[in-house]
Amino acid sequence: MPENQSPALSQEHRQQDPQDAERLVCLAKSEPLGDGGIRTSQLLSDALTIDPHHHEAQLLQERLHQTFVPRWHFPMLADRARNSAYAEAIATKVKPGDVVLDIGCGAGLTAMLAARAGAKHVYTCEQQPLIAQAAERVIAQNGLSDRITVIPKWSHTIVVGVDIPEAADVVISEIVDTVLLGEGALATLTHAMSALAKPQARAIPERGTLMAHPVESGKLMDMWRPQEVEGFDLSAFHRFAGIAQLTPNDFKACAFRVLGPATELFQFDFTRPNINPARTTTDLSCTGAGSIHAVLVSFTMVLAPGIQVTNGLNSGGHWGRTAFLLDSPKAAKPGDRLTVTAQHDASQLSLSVHETPSRADSAESADHAPVWVNPAWELRSSQLQDDDSLPPASDPVWSSPEAQAAANGPHSYH
Repeated sequence: MPENQSPALSQEHRQQDPQDAERLVCLAKSEPLGDGGIRTSQLLSDALTIDPHHHEAQLLQERLHQTFVPRWHFPMLADRARNSAYAEAIATKVKPGDVVLDIGCGAGLTAMLAARAGAKHVYTCEQQPLIAQAAERVIAQNGLSDRITVIPKWSHTIVVGVDIPEAADVVISEIVDTVLLGEGALATLTHAMSALAKPQARAIPERGTLMAHPVESGKLMDMWRPQEVEGFDLSAFHRFAGIAQLTPNDFKACAFRVLGPATELFQFDFTRPNINPARTTTDLSCTGAGSIHAVLVSFTMVLAPGIQVTNGLNSGGHWGRTAFLLDSPKAAKPGDRLTVTAQHDASQLSLSVHETPSRADSAESADHAPVWVNPAWELRSSQLQDDDSLPPASDPVWSSPEAQAAANGPHSYH
């Protein structure tokens, strides 16, 4: 039975003519989505209560859910290492009597962990109405509605004294992508820590570091830049493959061989964040011989002292990886260096590889080096993220899959 339906209403619908289901589907298809899909979802649920096997209602409901509820939510919730780290950090940093602001409610897990840790009250914000509605149900099912308030708003629009009664003692978030930047974490936390939190408020996570490795992977190149297929040369198509967004399965299949240690690119302080752009030119050292096919970028986030999560080379879990592919492989031997320039604007990362490893001409080379930009990958052009998104579009989602793909932009693996 759909969650919104009472047993009486469900029985009433079963007694109705199947044509009523068709009428509800027609209404759902014409319903504007300015409310984030709430009304459309209800109409489709009602139609499926009348006719559980209605083909079009099933397809439209699934398309609605995929449009407004990013798929990375599910492997993220199943990531035991990530969940355990957050549970431990929250238990360490949340004290009895604390007011907690949880940014990006999702299914409500981190809000419930904060309540379990002893928070006086948790205010958790979620801009996407369908997700906020589901989180309220999850929280109610776990008996925590009296201690957790779901605010169905973008965190930037929350006002102390209006939406929350007082500033927060602790700010919790997990609004990062594979390179920490793509979900707008820096802008969101800059606002939250200055406008919604007490001066000495604690933050989870505390800080994050981006690192880069030179790596060899023939399987990565076969996956993203196959030289020929059925005897045809496809190399002219390779210019479209500058950045490889890798799922955990892709990452495992690529069997990366690391040719040098991790080199730090940037550090981010989430307790005192800022949105200043930054640029660094650095050398990636090679300690092994081989062919450098890509620069693999990974992160480590410190949630609390001694507690961290990472999508590094040896980590598992739901996190994807980002690899910046070289235009052509570079031979490397121990002692060699690969000079790169990395830049960010607080929401996107770019990386360029210098033609020569010499530092003397690095500034000049950077201006002429090929640059790959990693945009906000997670359905963010339509801003369908945990919390910090623009208001949802008012247009229906029943356009063609091709049109939807063009509108949504590239997907990523959270």
